Amino acid sequence: MVSFDRIHYGGDYNPEHWSPEVWDEDVELMAEAGVSLVTMGIYSWAQVEPRPGEFDFGWFDSVMDKLADHGVAVCLATMTGSPPPWLSHQYPEILPVRADGTRLSAGARQQFCPSSQVFREHAARLVDRLATRYAGHPALAMWHIGNEFGCHIRACYCEASAEHFRHWLQCRYSTMDSLNAAWSTTFWSQRYEDWSEIEPPRVAPTFPNPAQQLDYHRFSSDASLGCYLTEREVLGRVTPDVPVTTNFVGLVQKALDWHTWTPHEDIVSLDSYPDPHEPRSQVEAAFAYDLVRSTKDGQPWMLLEQAPSAVNWRPRNGPKPPGAMRLGSWQAVAQGADAVLFFQWRQTSGGAEKFHSAMVPHGGRETRTFREVADLGRELAALPELAGSRVHADVAILHDWPSWWALELDSHPSDDLRQLETHLAHYVPLFDAGVTCDVVRPTRELSGYRLVVVPNLYLMDAGVAENLRSYVAGGGQLVVSFFSGIVDESDRAYLGGYPAPLREVLGLRVDEFWPLPEDGSIDIDTAGKAATGTIWSEWVEPEGASVIATFGEGPLAGRPAVTRHEFGDGIAWYLATRPDPAAMRALFDRITAEAGVAPVLPGLPAGVQAVVREAAGGSAYLFLLNHGEEAVTVPLPEPARDLLTEPGRLVESVPLAPRGVAVLTRGEGKTV
Repeated sequence: MVSFDRIHYGGDYNPEHWSPEVWDEDVELMAEAGVSLVTMGIYSWAQVEPRPGEFDFGWFDSVMDKLADHGVAVCLATMTGSPPPWLSHQYPEILPVRADGTRLSAGARQQFCPSSQVFREHAARLVDRLATRYAGHPALAMWHIGNEFGCHIRACYCEASAEHFRHWLQCRYSTMDSLNAAWSTTFWSQRYEDWSEIEPPRVAPTFPNPAQQLDYHRFSSDASLGCYLTEREVLGRVTPDVPVTTNFVGLVQKALDWHTWTPHEDIVSLDSYPDPHEPRSQVEAAFAYDLVRSTKDGQPWMLLEQAPSAVNWRPRNGPKPPGAMRLGSWQAVAQGADAVLFFQWRQTSGGAEKFHSAMVPHGGRETRTFREVADLGRELAALPELAGSRVHADVAILHDWPSWWALELDSHPSDDLRQLETHLAHYVPLFDAGVTCDVVRPTRELSGYRLVVVPNLYLMDAGVAENLRSYVAGGGQLVVSFFSGIVDESDRAYLGGYPAPLREVLGLRVDEFWPLPEDGSIDIDTAGKAATGTIWSEWVEPEGASVIATFGEGPLAGRPAVTRHEFGDGIAWYLATRPDPAAMRALFDRITAEAGVAPVLPGLPAGVQAVVREAAGGSAYLFLLNHGEEAVTVPLPEPARDLLTEPGRLVESVPLAPRGVAVLTRGEGKTV
């Protein structure tokens, strides 16, 4: 079993691409690069079971033994991320079907329907053979179930899925009357009388039933989770003491509700691929890292995949410039990762990902990429004390998958309102101010946070509304942005004035939505300072709230754009538009000051990120990351020990080159 007594380092190892002579070179290069952990076997099903029921593990045994002999631990994949061709040839019904009825073909990866019992049975048989064979093997450290669930097959609409959906609905609603009420089927004559009448929300003449679409999102996440749990059950029976993970996919994974998955994982893992062509891709990465860390209540997590340089799947695949891979890796560690791994170890010469970078590129050892990889491995190995420490945050941003699914359905006031863009508009001013955030589910206990931010919770059930009410009444500060608290868990609009569940807390009523035209804007006035709102505006009637900013033009001129309301012992803010970035930063600076939220370091130079990880024994580690293109110097409030460049030396300020990194601590067991 893996021991997280260090920051583990390595990559996705695919020895089936290479001859045994290359395997020998691989373990030598792994030692040179400081590799301690590899994932292996992700796409090995066709190699270990070339024909139904005929298994060949001999070559895999050799590699496992070789890695164990060289002190490299293995996060062993269950090999089910891509079924072999013989399975879909023999059972074509396992292939997934799109909403328009198109059945997808084999020849890529993830070509299986999550509801297929045939697929699950063959997967479980393979996993049983794997677990039985390698239980107790000295290289086995962890299990990696599947690979990137929901990445390509977000939902399947075949007949097996339809039957599974009906069963899922019966478990959720019990009776047809309950389902009809939840789905508002009196509209458009959609009332159902028998479960067999219900189909998946396939392509229809116009908008499918929104509650049906929402439930299909829930069902599809649960169907993929069912595949995961099928394999988890086998592993738990055969190797109960070996921890289990699976890898989520960056910030784009709308398909899976991570909050329903992580209770079934021992360690959470993430794949992260920031775009080198995006000047501020580190902000999206930071949000994803805060989110994945928060799904397991702050427990350290694993960066299971990132690219050493370029990827292969974007329209334009730029390489990471010198220092960017190191900076991005340390960013993950700063935000709570206890493992940094790459896809992949050795760059393949063929296949769809032959131009995806690897730790060992096509050019081999004598390349910039490998030199940077080896240097980073040595750096991480030199600071084992970082492992197990945690990130603390005074601010929580709320994120909910069902609300995301519901928000981005059709027939809404505006198609311009997108969940991730909305999150980032609220996250950026906090990130730029050096304020650390958790990104948590709305049902989370919130009393430990000084500030809670709701960028958007279009869907809000009564329990979430009460959680927010109690938080503010107990002295918390809450920020809520527009189009939140509009519908219940079945996408039924609340009556009595928007946002009905929070009207009393916010001290206002929204009478009407006034979404802006495409690329439109509206003037807003904040204490005599001009600003601009985008995306949205509303007709707001104060019911006790103080007006902080007003709209400055059109029919809404003089009406509230930003409000502040004292409720109980706390304060609730409301944004009826999205202020421009400068105005949003100024507003959040005011709100965080009132809430008593302080940055990790005051006066950070532009482009510098600061994060603190705290260890159980009282030690703390300050990470400084320069995402900018200019060299800067960061003054420290008091002397600290530099752990990277001159270990143990006390410094009063830290020079950071472009893409530079510093890790510091203060004294023996004292907080920075």
